[in-house]
Amino acid sequence: MNLILLGPPGSGKGTQARELERRHGFVKLSTGDMLRTTVLDSKKIGKQLKEIIDSGALVPDNIMVKMISERIEYPDCKKGFILDGFPRTTAQADALEKMLKKKGMQLDYVIEMKVNSKILIKRISGRYSCAVCGTGYNDDFQKPVTKGVCDNCASREFVRRSDDKLGTFRLRLEAYEEQTAPLLPYYRKRNCLKTVNALNKIENVTAEIEAVIGGA
Repeated sequence: MNLILLGPPGSGKGTQARELERRHGFVKLSTGDMLRTTVLDSKKIGKQLKEIIDSGALVPDNIMVKMISERIEYPDCKKGFILDGFPRTTAQADALEKMLKKKGMQLDYVIEMKVNSKILIKRISGRYSCAVCGTGYNDDFQKPVTKGVCDNCASREFVRRSDDKLGTFRLRLEAYEEQTAPLLPYYRKRNCLKTVNALNKIENVTAEIEAVIGGA
């Protein structure tokens, strides 16, 4: 089964992708990770990518699609894959669809991780984690049992991600809404778009996704 989890930053795509990997053996394909791996490759595409990235330019869609095309041929993708970070635009979605069609493949579901922007901003701007074990917390929704002490490892050191700062996160959210949100009607027309409430508890979101894919 081949999936895309589509949603704004902070909607829980990474958490749910890991759960799908654990439950079903689908492989999460992060384009960011693939780019870093390919750049280290001595083959022509790796050298070409390094030159593009070093110049500060965006990686062309055709190279991104070629990279994904090669990766999904690996044996570990036999049960299916979950795309993370691609497509971001309808042009990329078109290119992906054509590539999969040539392989006799298709996307089974595009799952929208639906959120309320105001609640999401409050949730993300308030999150922090233990600097030692990585356990996550939130100023409003999930505080340590003992103030200033990690529930998991008793550390008193906590950190916040720089891209979770309110101003930075608003920009990331605006970029998603401008560039990626148009993918929703694109995939709705193809009858593969399903929506789950990403602001639910993690286990409830997982259950909604399981209901969509039918326990594959």
